[in-house]
Amino acid sequence: MTPPPYAQRRAILAAQLGKDGIAIIPTAPEQLRNRDAEFLFRHDSYFYYLTGFKEPNATLVITGDGQSTLFCAPKDLEREIWDGIRLGPEAAPMALGLSAAFSMAELDAQLPKLLDNRRVVWYPFATHKGLETRVASWLGNVRARVRQGALCPDQQRDVCALLDEMRLVKDASEQHTMRRAAQISAGAHIRAMQTCARRLREGREVREYHLDAELLHEFRMHGSQHPAYGSIVAAGANACVLHYRADEAPVRDGELVLIDAACELDGYASDITRTFPANGKFSGPQRALYDLVLAAQEAAIAATRAGARFTDPHDASVQVLAQGMLDVGLLDKNKVGLLGDVIEKRAYFQFYMHRTGHWIGMDVHDCGSYLEPSELGQTSERKDALTGERIINRPARILRPGMALTIEPGIYVRPAEGVPEQFHNIGIRIEDDAIVTETGCELITRGVPVKADEIEALMTGQV
Repeated sequence: MTPPPYAQRRAILAAQLGKDGIAIIPTAPEQLRNRDAEFLFRHDSYFYYLTGFKEPNATLVITGDGQSTLFCAPKDLEREIWDGIRLGPEAAPMALGLSAAFSMAELDAQLPKLLDNRRVVWYPFATHKGLETRVASWLGNVRARVRQGALCPDQQRDVCALLDEMRLVKDASEQHTMRRAAQISAGAHIRAMQTCARRLREGREVREYHLDAELLHEFRMHGSQHPAYGSIVAAGANACVLHYRADEAPVRDGELVLIDAACELDGYASDITRTFPANGKFSGPQRALYDLVLAAQEAAIAATRAGARFTDPHDASVQVLAQGMLDVGLLDKNKVGLLGDVIEKRAYFQFYMHRTGHWIGMDVHDCGSYLEPSELGQTSERKDALTGERIINRPARILRPGMALTIEPGIYVRPAEGVPEQFHNIGIRIEDDAIVTETGCELITRGVPVKADEIEALMTGQV
């Protein structure tokens, strides 16, 4: 059995801190939902990446010489009756492979000792409310003892800069978990599609929350701990609202339904969007735009490979979408010109206003710079065609094997002057999760059909 990777990650981080460095990484705080009822706790991703520890009220300290100390909630039989069993500081070193562990009650007493004789203190900037103030207090305690020979850190740095780079490339264990999450999420989309068509055939009411319930059921039935984000279940015109949330709108025969929903499993997110006909059969205009979005996604997929730039999939999808908008009449070439003009002037932005992807991993919008670190000094300026704003361009990230990103082009047609009526209120997005390989990318979310014919066959019971 492969050992957990957390100790190895801590060692990699420790080596980057410098021999006189120290890092302080808290987990997330518990949050009140209302009165005295709390939201379901979800750990801080950086903290979990280094520990695998899911309890609240904990802080990890790593020093440049490779020592790792955990501060966590102590054993408390009374509280454990209410809140569940705690690991406790006595058991934590053996269970988690740490150098030492203390009760969180000792944090303020122990941190100045751990900071003494260090030169650089690393912690997440602008992430944990009040952490900067606590670090300042701990440093003040050390400075108060400089006449007795204490050496106080004189530099503060953002540990996220190091951890973001580490998290950007997924190791084998992370990829395995992400594939499992993707499989569960794909099954949930299939369930929602089939339920929608079946209920309509039976003459039963379908609302957005009915489909949301099917998604949540499938997530939990297969071991997912949470949805990775608030599910988008958008019927008809609601699909033209990019961050619409599943509500109570009716799902009508003849409309499209856009579902952007996926689960989190063991700390890792998935992210899938499918758009399908509520009754299982695309109309002519719906099919025309759907096939266009799918062609744009296939172009983006072909552009996703090691050595390519992060922006290459977006540029590839825009080429296809812009030409398609001209071909189907969404854009009038007599007004906007030919393909080059549409792209230069961003005339497509009326119908496609977001990027084609983002990093994915522990967070659905995962950490990691979208700029190439080795080329940050290379800049150019351009004037945005729509806003007139001067924009500084820097070279986009070069994709490497193990990076994971979404590929999600779309078209959103709101009624407007000059827009053909047959396309009004059609919103379509198709999204898959991809892991970059040497020769291309592995799509880990294709367990749910994506081709129009396959979706129709699935929803009409032909498969």
